[in-house]
Amino acid sequence: MLFNSIAFLLFLPLVFCIYWWLGRRSSLRVQNTFIVIASYVFYGWWDWRFLFLIAFTTYCSYLSGLWIDRSRAKGKGKKQIKAIAAANIVLNLGILCLFKYFNFFQENLIELFAAIGYELDYVTLNVLLPVGISFYTFQALSYTIDVYRKRIETARDPIAFFAFVSFFPQLVAGPIERATNLYPQFLRRRTFDYAEACDGCRLMLWGFFKKLAVADSAAAVVNVVFADVNSYNATTLLIGAILFAFQIYGDFSGYSDIAMGTSKLFGIRLMKNFNLPYFSRDIAEFWRRWHISLNTWFRDYVYIPLGGSRVRRSLIVRNTFAIFLLSGLWHGANWTFITWGAYHAALFLPLILLGRNRKYTDVVAAGRTWARPHEVLQMGVTFLLVTIGWIIFRATDIHQALHYIARLADLSAYAFPNLDGMTLLVVAESSLAIFVMLLLEWKSRMKPHPLCWSAKLPVRWCGYLLFSVWSFLSYTTGQAFIYFQF
Repeated sequence: MLFNSIAFLLFLPLVFCIYWWLGRRSSLRVQNTFIVIASYVFYGWWDWRFLFLIAFTTYCSYLSGLWIDRSRAKGKGKKQIKAIAAANIVLNLGILCLFKYFNFFQENLIELFAAIGYELDYVTLNVLLPVGISFYTFQALSYTIDVYRKRIETARDPIAFFAFVSFFPQLVAGPIERATNLYPQFLRRRTFDYAEACDGCRLMLWGFFKKLAVADSAAAVVNVVFADVNSYNATTLLIGAILFAFQIYGDFSGYSDIAMGTSKLFGIRLMKNFNLPYFSRDIAEFWRRWHISLNTWFRDYVYIPLGGSRVRRSLIVRNTFAIFLLSGLWHGANWTFITWGAYHAALFLPLILLGRNRKYTDVVAAGRTWARPHEVLQMGVTFLLVTIGWIIFRATDIHQALHYIARLADLSAYAFPNLDGMTLLVVAESSLAIFVMLLLEWKSRMKPHPLCWSAKLPVRWCGYLLFSVWSFLSYTTGQAFIYFQF
C-alpha cells in the first residue's frame, strides 16, 4: 500500500480509531495484535505471498533469540551460541540474496563465460523482489546480533516482536530501527497524546509535500532526460542531474517523514533518518546526515567489528571500501550501485586518513542567520560531488553513467535547455518547490522539522492549507517511492 494512495487515506483513519479504541478497552497484547494484523494487511496489499516471507524471517529471528538465551542459561559454550546466531544471520541473508541478487549473479556469470567462449545452459527463474525485504531483514538481523552481544534482553512476547519487525509505517522503506529503540515501545502501554499526534500530522504534511511537490514533479523531467541522454545538450543534462538529486532526497526523506509522523499518531517514536544532508560541508558530514539508520547499521555491525579507524592504514582503506561497497550492493543488484559505493569510498577515504571525517559535527551556521561565503562554497562543492554520484546511481548501466558525465564535462555542449515548453514549465514548478523546501529547511535547521512554526494560529493554518493544496495539485496516481525497490 502506498502512502500516496487513496487506499492509505482510508486505511490510516480506520486503523487509528480501532487502535486507540482497543487501547482504552483491551489489553496491551490485544492492541499489539491489532498492529500486527494492520501491518500485514498494509504489506500484503502489494502481494499476499510476501507475507509468508516476512513471517518466516520474523519467526526465525524470534526463535534464535530464545535459543541463544536458553543456551546461556544451560551454560553452553560461546561456540554454540555463536553458531546459533550465525545460523540465523546466514539464513536471513541467504533469503535476501536469493530474492534480490539471484538474477544479477546469474546474468553476470553467463556474460563472464560468454566472454571466454563458453555458453552456459541455464534455467531463468526471474525471481520477483519482495517490497522492503532489505529493510525488514536488516532490522531483524540487528536484533539477533544485539542479543548475541548482550545489548538487549531476549524478546519473550512473540506478538510484540512481530509488531517490532512489521510495524507498518516503516516496514517497506525504513528507518531501519534497532530493537533497543523500537521493541521496548511495544512492551509498555501507550496513551494518546494530542500534542504528539498534531506534530505527527505536521510531519506527515511536510513529507507529502516533499514527495508530491518536490520529488514527483522533478521525476517528470528526470525520467525524460535519463531515458534519452543523447537527445539533450549539456545544460539539459545538468538540470536532469540536479533535479534527480532533489527527487531522491524528496522521495526518500519524504517517506521517512511520513513514517515518523504516522508513528507518532500511534504513540511510537522512530529515529530520524535524514538531517539536512544537502547543507553538508564535506562528504563525511553528508554521510552522517543521509539515510542515518542504514549508515549507522553498517558502522555498528560491519565497520567497527572490522576494526573501524583504529587499525593500520591498509585496514582502514579495506574497512572504508567494505562498508561503502556493501552499502552500494544493499541498494540493488546492478554494477551502477556498486560503482556508486566505490565512488563515495574514494571521496570519504582521504578525510578519514587525515582525521578530518569528524570536522563538522554541528549544524552549519549554528546561531547565525546565513552561512559565511566559505561555507556556501563548501556546501556547493559537496553537493556537486554528491550529484555526480547520483548520476551513477540513476543510470541504467555504467556506460550510460560515464557518457552522461562526459557530456557534462564538455563545456562546448552547453546552451539553452532543449526541452519543450511544457517540460520547461515542469522544471520551473519543481524548482519553485525545491526552493521553498530548502528555504524552510534552512530557517528551521535548529528545530525538529520545518513545520514547527511559532507563528499565530491563523498564519500557521494558512501555511498548512497552502502545503496541502500544493501537494494535492502535484499528486500523480501510482508514483511509488524510489526506495521500495531496495
